[in-house]
Amino acid sequence: MLLRISPKSHKQHLKIMFDMMGAVCGLGMPTPVPLELGECDEGVYTLQSFADGEDLQDVIQLLPEAERFALGQRAGENLRKIHTIPAPEDAEDWAARFNRKLDRNIKMYNDCDIRFDGDVYILEYIERARLLLAGRPQCFHHGDYHVGNIILAGGEPVIIDFDRHDFGDPWKEFDRIAWSAEVSPHFATGQVKGYFGGDVPAEFFELLALYLASNVLSSIPWAVSFGQSEVDTMLKQAKNILDWYDNMKNPVPKWYFAG
Repeated sequence: MLLRISPKSHKQHLKIMFDMMGAVCGLGMPTPVPLELGECDEGVYTLQSFADGEDLQDVIQLLPEAERFALGQRAGENLRKIHTIPAPEDAEDWAARFNRKLDRNIKMYNDCDIRFDGDVYILEYIERARLLLAGRPQCFHHGDYHVGNIILAGGEPVIIDFDRHDFGDPWKEFDRIAWSAEVSPHFATGQVKGYFGGDVPAEFFELLALYLASNVLSSIPWAVSFGQSEVDTMLKQAKNILDWYDNMKNPVPKWYFAG
């Protein structure tokens, strides 16, 4: 089992996470089972079963390409099931909420002293693609879904770390796929195809590009307080995304193979 102790101020966040992990388990998903939530002298504790296996990001490049793709497919299928958990009925309209976040990310980037080559393409794409946010449905989000939060146990991808759980557009959940694509394009492609059952709508790629563009802008000022190494990592990812999308002119990233 895994015991975690957090400050008492995190109690509401942990209660939602505990309940949502239970809901995910109820869908038959391969994920740690939440066992107990309570208070102790040190704060709030959660107890869950331990995911015993190997970090997928550490071993995926040792696997054949076909197996990477198959694992990605299963990860995508699992994510689609997780997204059957609805958002609260009183959730704010998605377009209003995310447009506000876009405005905040743009301001954070403009106020930051660090710039990356090609940022104009990111900023222009955001303004062109905002209209795609209108009318989007909402559901439960894992919040940080990529190879770094998947354990390979008995050949199956086990989902861990629900700390960043949220509610929103289901396609927004793919905004961490850049981390997976950098490690294995086959896994990332499999995840997309597994999620959609092979029939991927064109609008998905356009929205994915918008969500990744938003992340690029916010990641640079976020990284500053963590030191130059983190800044360099985020600048590298910005360069990768601009390359994948041909300076935001092609909505289908280069790592994705349609065949």
